[in-house]
Amino acid sequence: MAANGRQDQDRLLCLVTGASGYVGGRLVPELLEAGHRVRCLARTPAKLRDQPWASGVESVRGDVTDPRSVAEAMRGVDVAYYLVHALGSGSGFEDTDRRAARVFAQQAYEAGVRRIVYLGGLTPRGVPERTLSPHLRSRAEVGRIFLDAPVPATVLRAAVVIGSGSASFEMLRYLTERLPVMVTPSWVHTRTQPIAIRDVLRYLVGSATMPADVDRAFDVGGPDVLTYREMMRRYATVSGLRRRIIVPVPVLTPGLSSHWVGLVTPVPAALARPLTESLRHEVVCQEHDIARYVPDAPGRPLPFDEALALALRRVRQAQVATRWSSASVPGAPSDPLPTDPDWAGGSLYQDERELRVDASPEALWKVVEGIGGDNGWYSFPLAWAVRGWLDRFAGGVGLRRGRRDAQRLRVGDSLDFWRVEEIEPGRLLRLRAEMRLPGLAWLEMYVETDAEGRTRYRQRALFHPRGLLGHAYWWSVSPFHAVVFGGMARNIGRAAAKGRTTRRGDDRSRRIRRRRSPRSVEH
Repeated sequence: MAANGRQDQDRLLCLVTGASGYVGGRLVPELLEAGHRVRCLARTPAKLRDQPWASGVESVRGDVTDPRSVAEAMRGVDVAYYLVHALGSGSGFEDTDRRAARVFAQQAYEAGVRRIVYLGGLTPRGVPERTLSPHLRSRAEVGRIFLDAPVPATVLRAAVVIGSGSASFEMLRYLTERLPVMVTPSWVHTRTQPIAIRDVLRYLVGSATMPADVDRAFDVGGPDVLTYREMMRRYATVSGLRRRIIVPVPVLTPGLSSHWVGLVTPVPAALARPLTESLRHEVVCQEHDIARYVPDAPGRPLPFDEALALALRRVRQAQVATRWSSASVPGAPSDPLPTDPDWAGGSLYQDERELRVDASPEALWKVVEGIGGDNGWYSFPLAWAVRGWLDRFAGGVGLRRGRRDAQRLRVGDSLDFWRVEEIEPGRLLRLRAEMRLPGLAWLEMYVETDAEGRTRYRQRALFHPRGLLGHAYWWSVSPFHAVVFGGMARNIGRAAAKGRTTRRGDDRSRRIRRRRSPRSVEH
């Protein structure tokens, strides 16, 4: 750590909320590198355990809307980072944001926290707040709550954040790469001031050591002021694409725009809408006072083209530390796989398959851990594609979230329309479905060795129906399981054994059971 020689009193204890998200997951290692101690507040601390920095931080369970858990997390904290919001959690998300911010500010005061640091959104000058999008309006209100609280606050206000894996960057990248000719909404002419994620992190870290009398908001942005149209054309130039033809159409409403973005890019409509709504008004920095407290080095903040080039390099080298999908999708199921006694009396459908594989456990695990994304799902690609499109049309995430890393998975990673709920390297991968379903679903893949020392692959699909529709859904799709799940098991085994002679019959998947069970599931 960079501050090994520091006195303990100089090592601030920083509380980070939203550490499983895009910005929070990148801020934690930066704070550690700066010599600070870090405590992470998370509803599910297990999601953080596979992060490369996990062993260097303290993780506590809690929720920003729960005063008791926030009070516990605040104990002994010097600086508290607020990097969460309830966007997409329902029509009442503004009330949730308001309540959470008040809880956070009050508990920070009672714990004697020196400073609150909040990353909000850049709002347009001269536009009444009531006319802003709910997303921007809520962000502005949260910032005001912190500035009105007794604890000194630093409120950073940013517009478009450019970095590998950010939602804004992914939206820009897919729109430009996939559409050489674009019919676009009128907001492509709106000016904005993008900022590189590296500069956002630099300002966040620097805010921890601001003087005690600093209690204000700061506009943060890069050196370039651009329309979205100019950003798309610059992206095409930086990435080596042909010049894009962009035709604005003023009749596209924010709602239609979000669905258009949702169909073309991996960003679902629920997240695309606040992003596109924020582009209706010009958002340009009115000051750069942050430099008084966090000085800019030569060449910083990064120019837009350089930020793009760095982000593209990270994507092409598969070195994306966090993605916009790192945080759980609002409204997606988050219930863990049920176990006794909680599941007594519940209904759980299963489809279980197993086969012997003529390959080493290591070779089989490599295939299992590499599933999804560009590698696909080893079974009836058209069926998976259709299911992904249906999910997108229903407002879900679809298949196009892909993977953060092409070879390695960690707990909490998004994987197309699944999320990694559990991973035991070399043995188990458990995925929880985040697609739109009338119930909860999981997919488990096991790598085992039988009594004779031979490699065995075992696969379970589990579904807990919600109401009559859930039961009807299971029975309507169960006739296709032999093709989808059976084919998946066989093809995973074949992929692991590729290049070797497979004994006849060893690669034949046999169905063990497809049943409805009122009992708990051992796992």
